[in-house]
Amino acid sequence: MTTFTRYTIETAPVASKPILEAVQSAFGFVPNLQGNMAESPELLAGYSQLWDLFGKSTLTSHEQQVVYLTSNFENNCHYCMAGHTTLAKMIEMAPEVIAALRAGSVIPDARLEALHVFTTAVVRDRGFVDDAGIEAFLAAGFTRRNVLEVVLGVATKVMSNYTNHLVHTQLDPFMKGNEWTKPV
Repeated sequence: MTTFTRYTIETAPVASKPILEAVQSAFGFVPNLQGNMAESPELLAGYSQLWDLFGKSTLTSHEQQVVYLTSNFENNCHYCMAGHTTLAKMIEMAPEVIAALRAGSVIPDARLEALHVFTTAVVRDRGFVDDAGIEAFLAAGFTRRNVLEVVLGVATKVMSNYTNHLVHTQLDPFMKGNEWTKPV
């Protein structure tokens, strides 16, 4: 298996150091994902910028986690599912919603389920969602802007999910108890 270095602020390439310092400042530590991404300062910067931009979207924090967890599920990312499960709990997302997202099942909230269905279609169909799928999403109270914000969230997760697959990122201690394996 090809191995990749997990960098710290001290050992990272020069261009990655300020980004890791900002991550440390925001989270109180450098997650293993960003430590691995530091190999490519451009990837690390791109991911950090998309993360920040999606956080500023008009989707609520719970809706953002639905997009993230749905993408993580569809892309079978054990690291991001564990991490975003922890984040969803921190923002007090309903346990039954988190459980449904981790199982890939129906969410017991009509609006969040519409977002889940739409995000699933965006990921599975690589953006080729038919008009009926878009109209159903809009009928659930979402906007055309939200359609494109889902694309931003999915793009953010492609960067992290694919990185985790390639570098085999180890779970961080804060994820303990939220480990995940995709159900069959």
